[in-house]
Amino acid sequence: MNPVLIVYYSRNGSTKRLADAIAQGVSREDVPVIVRTVPTVSSAEETDSHAAPDDAPFVTHKDLEQCSALALGSPTRFGNMAAPMKHFLDSTSNLWLKGVLIDKPGCVFTSSSSMHGGQESTLLSMMLPLLHHGMVYCGLPYSEPELHNTTTGGSPYGVTHVAHHDMSAPNTLSDDEKALCIAQGKRLAQLAKKLAQPTSSESQHGV
Repeated sequence: MNPVLIVYYSRNGSTKRLADAIAQGVSREDVPVIVRTVPTVSSAEETDSHAAPDDAPFVTHKDLEQCSALALGSPTRFGNMAAPMKHFLDSTSNLWLKGVLIDKPGCVFTSSSSMHGGQESTLLSMMLPLLHHGMVYCGLPYSEPELHNTTTGGSPYGVTHVAHHDMSAPNTLSDDEKALCIAQGKRLAQLAKKLAQPTSSESQHGV
């Protein structure tokens, strides 16, 4: 089975923590997973081709073509995704023309420095390109008990993290946030496996 692809942009490490926890959930379903990041964008609208040593490799269009599912993560920027993620998504028109992501499952995740920092609007903004690519959106159902109980991050639209960059709390995932990340990764992997299975008609015709 092709790997689940997790792509994120992270300035201070919070979104990367979400990506790594989602990857753990994918791995628990015995599905291969790869984690990639996107370059930063300068004020001159040029991408920075040098990642920090501890960052994941940069994502490529080939990664998108070969993945079985996609998780997309960005910090909030005024209630929207960060410019580097938008810059990358804007570069995928050729993939859209070829329909390479059609019927693949996808999800989104985000982090903000405050509880009401625009998390849900950021998730909604990140869903739109996935829908334009013809992907099958994979949210989180309320059968996950942490959605009812969380006082930190968490949303049915996708997993989130409240970073508290004012240092009033440690910048680590809460127990609820991590549990929801694991659940999101598992659900994305399960859906990828189901969608990768041939239908009965395809099996009968040897497709």
